[in-house]
Amino acid sequence: MPSHPDFQKLGRRTLEIERDAVATLIDRVDESFARACGLMLACTGRVVVTGMGKSGHIGGKIAATLASTGTPAFFVHPGEASHGDLGMVTRHDVVIAISNSGETPEVLTILPLFKRMAAPLIAMTGKPASTLARAAEVHLDVSVAQEACPLNLAPTASTTATLAMGDALAVALLEARGFTSEDFALSHPGGALGRRLLLKIRDVMRSGEALPRVAPGTPLTKALLEMTRKGLGMTAIVDAQDHVVGIYTDGDLRRTLDHGIDVRSASIDEVMTRGGRTVAADHLAVEAVQLMEQHKISALLVKDADGRLEGVIHINDLLRAGVV
Repeated sequence: MPSHPDFQKLGRRTLEIERDAVATLIDRVDESFARACGLMLACTGRVVVTGMGKSGHIGGKIAATLASTGTPAFFVHPGEASHGDLGMVTRHDVVIAISNSGETPEVLTILPLFKRMAAPLIAMTGKPASTLARAAEVHLDVSVAQEACPLNLAPTASTTATLAMGDALAVALLEARGFTSEDFALSHPGGALGRRLLLKIRDVMRSGEALPRVAPGTPLTKALLEMTRKGLGMTAIVDAQDHVVGIYTDGDLRRTLDHGIDVRSASIDEVMTRGGRTVAADHLAVEAVQLMEQHKISALLVKDADGRLEGVIHINDLLRAGVV
């Protein structure tokens, strides 16, 4: 029977070849790279990325990375471009055309149309003397010494190098634009980062009838019933104007019992924690998480500027919202 190949050795060899391919790009981040960034930064339209086959897949990812980091971009399939999709491109756009050979027929077919509308062309190829490279205003050399494929045929190291060069462009533009984590969150509202940077306490807090609250002087037994009804393991103590006086939690109940206090005769005033930890409704939900972790508590009272109770935020609310 034939012996099994050394999969670990083959995997390491692949990664070493691709690592070396990316390393060679460092010296190619030169004046051409700076000119490409300048064209995209000055673009008043969008960056249009095109490429065929594996280059197209890489182009789609480059377009997505640009778009999510502050540079409006989209991918156009060169075959579809010849059948109407070219109408999405305007003279205000910048085009990035990707082809390892620089001779991909579908890409070359639409080059004259880009030229006619005077859209600046950036080429990413592995052949600096190719037709695509020579037609472009800027050429970025993403050639590799060899593919990781032992037949030197399947695009592997070359696609990795192209993807890395695309990332370099996107990050350089990100920094040039002063793009912040808040900007990133705005384009990723459904992601974890978006939730952490956009979600406010008022978006997830309990309010209205869901709020557990009792007045000063309330018998402790009635306060415990309020805690049970509202299911948050705590209740706020507020005066007649809804100003926060204190808080009583499950933890306080355990301390009450430890101290031998008669639950049936005690008043909430005798056992509550005065004041309590509070936050403002317009603070980020992630700030509530930090406060809870810092003080080892599971709920916070939400007060308005005048000290009135506005809501309660519980760790379970933050978990359901995906902030934690």
